[in-house]
Amino acid sequence: MSAGPGSGRNAAVVGSGPAGFYAADFLLKAGFAVDLYERLPAPFGLVRYGVAPDHQSIKRVSAAFEKTAKLPGFRFVGNATIGSTIAVEELRRAYSVVVLAYGAATDRHLGVVGEDLSGSHAATAFVAWYNAHPDFVSETFDLDTERAVVVGMGNVALDVARVLLRSTDDLAATDIAEHALEGLKKSRVREVVLLGRRGPAQAAFDQGELKDIVDLPGISVSVEGAVDLEVPADADAAVRKNVELLRTLPREPVPGAERRMRLLFLASPVELLGAGGKVRAIRYEDNELVDKGGSVSARGTGRTHELDTGFVVRSIGYQGTPMPGVPFDTKRSVIPNDAGRVLGEDKKPSPGLYVTGWIKRGPSGLIGTNKACAKETTDLAIADLATLPTPTGDPNALVAKVTTLVDFDGWRAIDALELERGKARGKVREKLTSVASMLEASKKT
Repeated sequence: MSAGPGSGRNAAVVGSGPAGFYAADFLLKAGFAVDLYERLPAPFGLVRYGVAPDHQSIKRVSAAFEKTAKLPGFRFVGNATIGSTIAVEELRRAYSVVVLAYGAATDRHLGVVGEDLSGSHAATAFVAWYNAHPDFVSETFDLDTERAVVVGMGNVALDVARVLLRSTDDLAATDIAEHALEGLKKSRVREVVLLGRRGPAQAAFDQGELKDIVDLPGISVSVEGAVDLEVPADADAAVRKNVELLRTLPREPVPGAERRMRLLFLASPVELLGAGGKVRAIRYEDNELVDKGGSVSARGTGRTHELDTGFVVRSIGYQGTPMPGVPFDTKRSVIPNDAGRVLGEDKKPSPGLYVTGWIKRGPSGLIGTNKACAKETTDLAIADLATLPTPTGDPNALVAKVTTLVDFDGWRAIDALELERGKARGKVREKLTSVASMLEASKKT
């Protein structure tokens, strides 16, 4: 149970992804009672709904979060929407520390003509669809096309490409959503083209992500265009590994390959071309690299090309959204902060209000990056505690406002049912795809 009214050592954390769980862990070990609020009945955020289903080793980080949930003073408040059911201001009155860790759930747009055509999608939606996120299970993706184009060269872009190209026999044993597996079985996609606006040395993917695809049987990966595959003298270790791997790949598609992934660097989309309201092709422009004050940027050359495609996925970054009652930086799509202390309109810290994870720093880094980020934030909260106002509200009264609350035992019941459903199908797990079904399962504790 959470500490009661008037306690000086209680905290609310909003969002139960890695950032939220890491923050909760640090606060619990510092002697805080922590209520972890989550909009959905299931915890773990992007570990559950963002990590690709064929990357089960990465999902195992949730075991560490399960240990956090067993610490004294922890309470999971699932199926609770902060900003509507419970206002942030109510949290601030009831807890000495409030940490916002709700991530970045939407996507950036390309800003080109034709982006709203049928067949043009956000990576956030496609990823959530194949991961059985309740908000996206009703999405439809027409894969009746031989070529898909993914705009972006980050890890999510590679995940999308790999899921589109990988054998469905391999995916069938994972926790991929059953509706997505059936859709992929009918897919005609045999080639995925990735467009990156800058060069190989600026690519955002992790070398291991690319190697996972290179090592898949039946898939050829090529690097195309007049790109420099020399390792820059000032390159860090990650860039050096990326470029060295790219240098081992063919410079044009392998004839007769069963499936292909083509990496087109120095290429930016300028228009999606349609017919009958649906994407039929993408027009892209060749870029050149220019140095702007020590940073490398891409500049269009005016030379354009067209690729026939019926399926385009934009994967150019996740984007945070505002929380009612909290300042928001619309330019950077983050909550304005100083190392985790939320800044008000006067640019001064808002007492007791903190932020961590992607909504703090933007969508960058791997899962583990959130641990150091949460440590920075919670260290400040702990240091500030003596100067913070004493809470006057009652956390238990706020929790009581959640009409159909799912606690951690409720989540364990959901988890057990999903594992059982998966075992019956020869899968890791078969996720429940609606809030209603999760709520029903949560009662069987």
